[in-house]
Amino acid sequence: MSSPLEQFEIKPIIPLSIKGYDVSFTNSSLMMVIAVCSIVLLFTLCLRKRTVVPNLAQSVPEAIYEFIHNLMRDSIGKDGLKYFSFIFSLFLFIAFGNLLGLFPYSFTFTSHVAAVGCLSVLALCFNICVGIYTKKWGYLHTFLPKGIPVALAPLVVPIEAISLLSKPFSLTVRLVANMTVGHIMLKILAGFIVALGVAGVVPLLFDACIIIFEMFIALLQAYIYTILSCIYLGDAIHHH
Repeated sequence: MSSPLEQFEIKPIIPLSIKGYDVSFTNSSLMMVIAVCSIVLLFTLCLRKRTVVPNLAQSVPEAIYEFIHNLMRDSIGKDGLKYFSFIFSLFLFIAFGNLLGLFPYSFTFTSHVAAVGCLSVLALCFNICVGIYTKKWGYLHTFLPKGIPVALAPLVVPIEAISLLSKPFSLTVRLVANMTVGHIMLKILAGFIVALGVAGVVPLLFDACIIIFEMFIALLQAYIYTILSCIYLGDAIHHH
C-alpha cells in the first residue's frame, strides 16, 4: 500500500526552467486550470438560455450569486459590494478546488501551503489596497488606532502589524489542514479496502460516508475562507 502522503506530491507535467528557477507546469497547475475551466463551463451552460423565471439550471449560478451577495452585505455592508467580483471568484476557486480534489486520481491544490498561501497573500494585498484607496492616509490608523497615546506606538504598532500579517496565515492553515487530514483518511481507508478483499465491504461503506462528509467539508471550508476574507475586507474598509 502506497503512503497516504504520496497523493500530495507535486509532479511536473511539462518540465520548464527559466534561469535556474523551476517553473514547470505541474499536476497542481493542471488542477487549477481545470477548476477555472469547470467554473466557466458550468456558468456558460447554466446561463445560455436565461429567462425571467429561472429554470433549474439557471437557478444554480443565481443561487450562488445571491449567497455570496448576502454574505458580503451582512459581513461588510452595502459599500463592500463593489468588490463582489473578487470575493465571488475567490469562493468559486476554493470550492471547486476542494471538490475536484475528491475525484479519483485528481490532485487537491488547496491542500498545499504554497497555493493557498499565495491566494491568501493576494487577498491581504487586495485588502491593503482597498484600505489605502478608501481611507488614504487614515489607513495608517490601522497600526495606531485613534485614542492610543503616541508614547505607546513602539508597542502597539508591532502588535497591529503582526495581527495584520497573520491574517493570511490563519486563512491558509485552516484550509490546508482540513483538506490534508480528510484526504489522508480517505487514502488509509482505501488501502484497507484493497488489503481486506471481500471483507473490505465494511471500510468501503465507511469510505463512502467519509466522501459525502468531505464534500460537505469542502464547501464548508470554502465558505469559512470566504467569510473570513469578507471580515478582513470589512476591517480594511471600516476599522478605526
